[in-house]
Amino acid sequence: MRLTNLDMDALRTFVVGMDAGSFVRAAHRLGRSTSAVSAHLKKLEAQAGVPLLRRSGRGLSLTENGEILLTHARRLIHLNDEAVAAVRGMELEGWVRLGLQEDFGEAVLPQVLGRFARAHPKVRIEGRIARNSELTEKIASNQLDLALAWDSRGIPYGERIAAVPLRWLGSARHDTHWPIDHDQPLPIVALHTPCTLRAIACEHLDRHGIAWRLAFVSPSLAGMWAATAAGLGIALRTHIGRPASVCILDPAVHRLPSLPSLDLVLLRSAKEADPVTDRLALIIKEALRETLPNTLSEH
Repeated sequence: MRLTNLDMDALRTFVVGMDAGSFVRAAHRLGRSTSAVSAHLKKLEAQAGVPLLRRSGRGLSLTENGEILLTHARRLIHLNDEAVAAVRGMELEGWVRLGLQEDFGEAVLPQVLGRFARAHPKVRIEGRIARNSELTEKIASNQLDLALAWDSRGIPYGERIAAVPLRWLGSARHDTHWPIDHDQPLPIVALHTPCTLRAIACEHLDRHGIAWRLAFVSPSLAGMWAATAAGLGIALRTHIGRPASVCILDPAVHRLPSLPSLDLVLLRSAKEADPVTDRLALIIKEALRETLPNTLSEH
């Protein structure tokens, strides 16, 4: 059987189009015309020898073969970019300071650090896991170069990565029965102030006339997870980093307010970033797409 070499530019167009949710937006992101994007997709289908897309209303959806190719395309592009970065990136030297929310410590940080270190062994990363308020303060005071944070308004150099749904969370091991029409206030597990998510929880409960009390306050996310798992109360968080001992509560079943999504933002301390910071920012975004594909809804 004659082997076919898939066109890397066409694969990249295909992946960007699916991530953007529209090949018109993909054309804008890639700096190409829509006709050029369409030509890339036709070329890719010809090389694959099977249909990859089907019409779905006004848009396009993947065929079964398209879904298979998309998974492989992401891996091929990552390997291509990592190979190029490994060759060219040997010239990168220096250090970069990165801050992350506790939520992303286990889910994203190991992958980011490993990938970056392999591609750029001469660059030193100084990492910090911290609360949102500390991350934004250190970005503003130029003590961090990059930070992955929640809804950080007021920071001039921030890139909105995704909108992540907020969830009410309770113990997976203990029955969570706190009918909100009873006389007793709803027990809440939260982090110490200042905390963006704690403020959102209180605001939504107050708005719906639901009495509440702070049943447990923790300085760390690990403590909050432990108290929630023990059944001391319910918490408000995204489900990123959620342990198996904590489950997502259905607002309709527990008569809790519906919740909005929260912006995930990649913050920079300076508008004109250096090549090291730019490269780390790219790897962070790639890691988020690969590690949390069902969590992130890109905008």
